[in-house]
Amino acid sequence: MLEKVFKLKERGSTVGTEVLAGLVTFMTMSYIIFVNPSLLSQGGVPFEGAVMATVLSAAIACIIMGITSNLPFAIAAGMGYNVFFAFTVCGSMQVPWQTALGAVFWDGIIFVIIAISPWREHILKGIPTNLKLAAAVGIGIFIAFIGLSGSGIIESDPATFVALGNLKSPAVLLALGGLIFTALLLAVRVKGALLWGIIATTLVGMLVRSGGATVTPIPHSIIDVVKIPSGTAFTSVFFQLDIIGALKLSILPVIFTFIFFDIFDTLGSVAGLAAKLNILDKKGSFPGAGRVLIVDAFGTLIGSMFGTTTVTTYIESAAGVAEGGKTGLTAVVVGFLFLLGIFIAPFASIIPASATAPALILVGFFMMQPILRIDWGDVTNALPAFLTIVMMPLTYNISHGLAAGIVSYTILKLITGKGKQVSVLMYIFTVLFIIYYAFGYVGG
Repeated sequence: MLEKVFKLKERGSTVGTEVLAGLVTFMTMSYIIFVNPSLLSQGGVPFEGAVMATVLSAAIACIIMGITSNLPFAIAAGMGYNVFFAFTVCGSMQVPWQTALGAVFWDGIIFVIIAISPWREHILKGIPTNLKLAAAVGIGIFIAFIGLSGSGIIESDPATFVALGNLKSPAVLLALGGLIFTALLLAVRVKGALLWGIIATTLVGMLVRSGGATVTPIPHSIIDVVKIPSGTAFTSVFFQLDIIGALKLSILPVIFTFIFFDIFDTLGSVAGLAAKLNILDKKGSFPGAGRVLIVDAFGTLIGSMFGTTTVTTYIESAAGVAEGGKTGLTAVVVGFLFLLGIFIAPFASIIPASATAPALILVGFFMMQPILRIDWGDVTNALPAFLTIVMMPLTYNISHGLAAGIVSYTILKLITGKGKQVSVLMYIFTVLFIIYYAFGYVGG
């Protein structure tokens, strides 16, 4: 049956190879089981419900991806989207998390429409490469900033806005130790380094006392760590999204930001993975590309209904490809491994910020690489990229950074006589952002 579905011999693979590739892929991306609920809960999403939503949406999406595309591409709730959801939409904008999930739902709907139409080519070409690269870098810095501030390594200061935290604090020292340990694991190429870093830091936190208690709460028994969550954990988030409420004018920039990053993040990851598999053709496409995008888009719809943010294809799938994964069986294995995450939901609830901070900081570090590909020679290209990068962490808002980049790019091109270099799509986005900030934005 496996041979018939996945064509293992035709692809030059075996069941053992695919299972190993799936295990390796899962190890490299399973940190999301712990990090995603930690972030979403800061936006108001019930923690255990967020764990269930994270693992179930990833499991279903991976299995569907493997069966329909027969490619070793794993899929789960993506980093960056959860930060935007919790700290910008639910935090700064004070949008209820149910309405924010409604915005994620519309992101999925729009992406499905784009995935089954030729529009995706026009959208890809319409957004300047510099802004795509800058957006990834800006999100990376934002994610790292959240990790640094959440662990206490940096803190707020009334005079300078931010300042170095108390380096004598046990929680801060634990986070710094976890960062060094995880970086060491990465340096020696340990599979699943972020996951092992989170687990090790959490366990050490049971021995570190701060303010009269251990940094990591000590469970009373193994039952408190490994058990099947109650039904209320799932029902607390399942189908709680507010689809109609997300159609308000003030929420439209949120939907736009979600879809912007969803499309380019997915296309970038998929193209990179296809290149590693050596299946890209001269046009930059590959067999099954359309199905991959459609499954990715439907994954976001599933995630929003289950209670999590945008589900996207993981570039970490490259780890499984490197281990020999060539078929969808790899993705199916990842999906079944995510189902096991249901049983560790209680363990996830005791993980302190000091343990997730190193993972957030390192994810931010990983996302810095595109800065080397930005064209810094032309100010009309470079300044919008710079504004995109710095405005995201400094305003604590991803959409503000995106708006700064798009509007400044269009205006600079116009006033320097290069208006023809600006796509119609960019003009439309610029007008919409100007209208929003002139009439819809109220600060925060």
